[in-house]
Amino acid sequence: MHFLVKTSLTAVLGIVFATVPMSAATIFSTTLSGANEVPQSGSAGTGTALVTLVADVLNVSITFSGLGSPDGAGHIHCCGPVGVNEPIAVPFTGFPTGVTSGTYSSSFDLTSAASYLGAFLTANGGTAAGAEAALLAGLNAGQAYANVHTTNFPGGEIRGQLAAVPEPATALLAGGVLAALALLRRKRA
Repeated sequence: MHFLVKTSLTAVLGIVFATVPMSAATIFSTTLSGANEVPQSGSAGTGTALVTLVADVLNVSITFSGLGSPDGAGHIHCCGPVGVNEPIAVPFTGFPTGVTSGTYSSSFDLTSAASYLGAFLTANGGTAAGAEAALLAGLNAGQAYANVHTTNFPGGEIRGQLAAVPEPATALLAGGVLAALALLRRKRA
């Protein structure tokens, strides 16, 4: 009987894994604050960043408020350990300037050299393909951050390390598998 339950569970899990659609998007998010800057800015400003990767397109949405001085730019920096200042990888073209709160939303074609800062492109083989590979590796390794630069803090007033957000279907599936394994273990005891 135990063999039959184990075999049935394996078959069901195989079917579930085969039929659950895989997400075409990878999502990264962060909370922006002055405490995350290196060195800390002491700013009371806050914000959020949501970065969604769909194929070769990076969609960026930023909200920020409470900055101590007008902003001047926003970027994604990459690729190094947490707590280290890294070079700008993707400058946010069209970022609202001269304000202390606002929103920003834009899409970047990662196959285009124009999506990267020239120095980042050069440092990664001089091609969009090399820059994209480095950026994606940095994002996936938790070695990229978003920040907002201001007049008082030209190196960055608020910052947040981008972290992958688990896909809901994957989290649900993992929970189901763990529940099934717990049930199987319980029956064995």
